Amino acid sequence: MFDFLKKIFKGNDSKKTESKPPKQPSAPSKKSSKSIEEVKKKTVTKKTPPIQKNKSKLIAAKTKPKLKNDKISVQDQTPEAPEQQKTLSFSEKIKAGLKKTRDAISVNLSSLISIKKIDQNFYDDLEMTLIAADVGYAASQQIIEELKKRVKQERIEDGTELKQLLKVILTELLMEIEKPLIHIKQTPFVILVVGVNGAGKTTTIGKLTKLLLDEGKSVLIAAGDTFRAAAKEQLQVWGDRNNVTVISQETGDPSAVIYDSMQSAKAKGIDIVIADTAGRLPTQKHLIDELAKIKKVIKKFDESAPHETILVLDANTGQNAINQIKTFNEAVTLTGLIMTKLDGTAKGGIVAAIAKENPIPLRFIGVGEKIDDLKIFSAEDYAEGMLE
Repeated sequence: MFDFLKKIFKGNDSKKTESKPPKQPSAPSKKSSKSIEEVKKKTVTKKTPPIQKNKSKLIAAKTKPKLKNDKISVQDQTPEAPEQQKTLSFSEKIKAGLKKTRDAISVNLSSLISIKKIDQNFYDDLEMTLIAADVGYAASQQIIEELKKRVKQERIEDGTELKQLLKVILTELLMEIEKPLIHIKQTPFVILVVGVNGAGKTTTIGKLTKLLLDEGKSVLIAAGDTFRAAAKEQLQVWGDRNNVTVISQETGDPSAVIYDSMQSAKAKGIDIVIADTAGRLPTQKHLIDELAKIKKVIKKFDESAPHETILVLDANTGQNAINQIKTFNEAVTLTGLIMTKLDGTAKGGIVAAIAKENPIPLRFIGVGEKIDDLKIFSAEDYAEGMLE
């Protein structure tokens, strides 16, 4: 029995052993070995990712210039230079500023010369052209009478020669007021600036400051306009642009502001004090009288001051400028004039009217809005700017 059972168990064990034979390592197939080699190859020859490749191209583009036939392409390397603005000479700047006045006179004059012979009708029409440009009746008559005389003496018949002669006569008239600002020796040299509202006093002071600084002078600005809102702030802007001191007070007497400025200038050794004043109309007698008071206070500090009293005139006012000169001259005795805004008007002939009726020296003229557009008046350049 037991023997029988043993045989049965032995038979089962042998079956189990046969059913589960020990696993042998299988030899790699050709297909599997080939795929392994490809994987290895791909791993070794792995390319730079697209991002890295693009970066390297960008770096190369920055560090290496474009090559054309093994040579650097200058066109690719150098950007086009912007066009430089043409710098105008002194006389060209005045010509540009007087364009509207020149168009009003010169165009009509050329038309007269081309269609008319030089006779009384010609002179009558020319006189009307000059008056229309605000040369004024008295100045126009003087110019016409002198022109008639010289045309007869020199037997001029050619229109070009007549135009040249007219320019000479106009220059001679304007020479009456061509007197540049005197050489400044005494310090502090006080310039009192007066004028009506809107004539451009504040802007003119800023430009005059720049002009004097360019001549090697030191400047201090006195904000004497204590009436107009933001007057001292506007002057401060010009002071900052020119890097000069501006003395002002929140509220106070304009005479006191100017007096304090003179004391400060003397203590600091500053060459020039430019004193602003409130704009006033010739009809405002109480304000005109105040100018006389300011002048008296200035004289308490220095008997010879103010050394220059300048009236700023707007060329757009035309013949009204003559009335302004008379009124301000009676109050403070003017020593000089500045004519502004000539570039925006056809009334530039008013300068000839001033030369004839009130020959007070015209120190400077404003021919533009830039800080260096205040120019020393030149009779010859002005006449050429009006007629050429």
